Amino acid sequence: MLRDIDIRITERRVGIIGSNGSGKSTMARMINGLLRPTSGTVTVDGIDAAKKGARVRRKVGFVFTDPDTQIVMPTVSEDLAFSLRRSGAGKQEIAQRVEEILARFGLHEHAEHPSHLLSGGQKQLLALGAVLIRRPEVIVADEPTTLLDLRNARVVADALDSVDQQVIVVTHQLSLLDSFERVIVIAEGAVAFDGAPADAVPAYRASVE
Repeated sequence: MLRDIDIRITERRVGIIGSNGSGKSTMARMINGLLRPTSGTVTVDGIDAAKKGARVRRKVGFVFTDPDTQIVMPTVSEDLAFSLRRSGAGKQEIAQRVEEILARFGLHEHAEHPSHLLSGGQKQLLALGAVLIRRPEVIVADEPTTLLDLRNARVVADALDSVDQQVIVVTHQLSLLDSFERVIVIAEGAVAFDGAPADAVPAYRASVE
């Protein structure tokens, strides 16, 4: 449960850290309307995420910890195209945007491969690509590297770092935060620290001691 949180997130790269059960994932899900607050409000560009969740989710893409929860179509290219099914885009535009994502994340040679037979890192890149293909303004990623080995975690981290959108990442992998502008530490449902990464990590460690 979150309590007494009053923050505004404007920076391009923001991390959210905290121990398991602290409320950080709850906070992340509220940003794009997946969860509704029982009191107070969460707004994105002035839009109430609880009242107009669908509209907020067009602005805020969400990347889950386990990419298998997001991959729904048999092949890589089909899964990317599926994300645009309600976008109003024509077949030609959809095909072009799929090609762009395949090329961007090195998935072109896997375009017709079974989605669920990709490596863990490739699956997470596909999940991220399926979010980016909709061209959201904000990307929220909830522990996107937790299930990956070090090499694939670095690939996904670099991919997140390369996007133009604002990125908010919930993570236990503290090294991901080195290049971030701001890190929010959540402890027992409240903000324990809010500031620079170099200061946030000691504050996080202090909060769990």
